[in-house]
Amino acid sequence: MSSRTLNLDEQLYQYLQRVSLREADVLVRLRRETALLPLAVMQISPEQGQFMAFLVRATGARRCLEVGTFTGYSALVCALALPPEGELVALDISEEWTSIGRRYWHEAGVADKVQLQLGPAGESLRRLRREGRDGTFDFMFIDADKPGYPDYVEQGFHLLRAGGLIAIDNVLWSGLVADPGNSDPDTVALRNLNDRLHSDHRFDLSMVPIGDGLTLLRKRP
Repeated sequence: MSSRTLNLDEQLYQYLQRVSLREADVLVRLRRETALLPLAVMQISPEQGQFMAFLVRATGARRCLEVGTFTGYSALVCALALPPEGELVALDISEEWTSIGRRYWHEAGVADKVQLQLGPAGESLRRLRREGRDGTFDFMFIDADKPGYPDYVEQGFHLLRAGGLIAIDNVLWSGLVADPGNSDPDTVALRNLNDRLHSDHRFDLSMVPIGDGLTLLRKRP
């Protein structure tokens, strides 16, 4: 028994994947193609993807919003978890990386669920709000430029329905957020965000040590 979160060594991590991970072949192939890219480190782990799909299904989500799509793995796991009439609005700035995701979305038969919008995420979120989408999303995933996180959370608060979830990636940042001597701009941005969210009582809060750290926010009614 343990009174604190376990560290996963390689043997335990492989065990976790063996007894827990149920990854569709199309996801495996997308993840493997992404692993060959120079920015492969931006890919979420498969167990985190499965956890997010679990959340989408458990909450009965029908409309999801993603800030930062990269090669489309996180979008694919969420789209696969949505019901047939579900919708995922995916925001990114790269035609190059998202074009990889498009191929796999089509292959998986979920391309009709995904609305990819290219451009700065802050502008895209504000456009959604102008279009009357406040309070219409059930689940939001944020995995983009770290200094932009506070704004994405704020816009997401308005776009999310009461009881909806926001999942924020990289909040532990390889442990660097706990090092007060680290003044890298991304580290400082994440550290400040974590402190700010701890006292933001508009949300229920849980930071989960999966992947590089995933903060879950539930919008309070």
